[in-house]
Amino acid sequence: MSKRRPSGDGMVRKREDGRWEGRIVVGHKENGDPIFRYIYASTQKELTAKLRQNINAYQGVDLTEESKMTLSEWLDRWLEQMGSVLRPSTLDHYRNDLEHHIKPYLGQKRLTQITAADLRKLYDTLKQRGRLRPRPGQSRGLSTTTVHGVHTTLHHALKSAVDQRLLPYNPADHVEPPKVAHKTMRILNDEQMDVFLSAVEQDPIWRDFFYTELTTGLRLGEICGLMWSDFDERKGTLHIRRTLHREKGGRLVVGDPKTCAGARTIVLPSSTAELLRLRKKTSYSSWIFHNPLHPEAPMNPAAAYRQLKKILEESNLPDIRFHDLRHTFATHALANGVDAKTLSGILGHTKASFTVDTYTHTTSDMHRKAAEIVGGFLTDYLGEEMAPWQSAENAETAAST
Repeated sequence: MSKRRPSGDGMVRKREDGRWEGRIVVGHKENGDPIFRYIYASTQKELTAKLRQNINAYQGVDLTEESKMTLSEWLDRWLEQMGSVLRPSTLDHYRNDLEHHIKPYLGQKRLTQITAADLRKLYDTLKQRGRLRPRPGQSRGLSTTTVHGVHTTLHHALKSAVDQRLLPYNPADHVEPPKVAHKTMRILNDEQMDVFLSAVEQDPIWRDFFYTELTTGLRLGEICGLMWSDFDERKGTLHIRRTLHREKGGRLVVGDPKTCAGARTIVLPSSTAELLRLRKKTSYSSWIFHNPLHPEAPMNPAAAYRQLKKILEESNLPDIRFHDLRHTFATHALANGVDAKTLSGILGHTKASFTVDTYTHTTSDMHRKAAEIVGGFLTDYLGEEMAPWQSAENAETAAST
């Protein structure tokens, strides 16, 4: 159906209570009858301004009759629609946000009446007293990270409502979510990487696993989900086609990569490709890194995480997360000349800008090094004693002062 321009229908009147009332057409029912939005104001002049404002807001919009549902009703429907698209863990996360942080505050409000002001008030409330059942000694307010996550969930849900002609626009677009304080990224430096690899050198299970991780930067679920069918021996490439994750209840599940960009092919360093070729010759499992006790099953991500912690503790290395090995790979790759766009593809990031923002500490160092290289080149070309804007005469004067 082509979108229609909302318009007033000539119905402007002064009510018995003294207020002025007008209405505009914002959509149509299945039988073609118009759906009205009623506007109220204290004066006729104010009503005229509000009508004009609403006509502009609903420009190009043709809502359906279902727009009358409450936010709670829509969120239930949206979650049901997402059931076949999202991972179970993501679905559980969304469900928790809806049931504990959104519905109790805004659930009974009509979907089309949700405003940016409502969302700002919600976020403030959550930061102050959003924890419904705090434990002894625990703050009643939610962290900015949690509230930011609520905003993300709500933004997705309301965007879907816009796409399905239930809302004229997404009010979450007009709200600045709480700023999240990013934790300082922790990586292994060159010396620490040598210590780490020396610690696993005599263990064929974990040596190959962690060497592959440090030379590819794969996510934990991705490296545990690798199969020999993903490895092209001749080309020395890996196809990232799946990831492992745990469902609620502890069951290990094989799923698709995190994003569309997550499904990718990466070219391996020659040393890593050779390591995998040798490993394949003695392998009796379809998984590249299999469960040591059950070769028919993949490596359990939890086991890999525990092994990492054990190695770090025994080697007196910083207590980093597994994901920090991915950061270690990315940081060293950038520092050694790999451009951000190429690295973004290797890591499976959707946008190169995300890679740059994530590793801004490294790119800043690269900018400084580039400036030094250019400065050194110009100094060699122009001569150390003379800056490019100085004439020989001025240089002599400057040197004598």
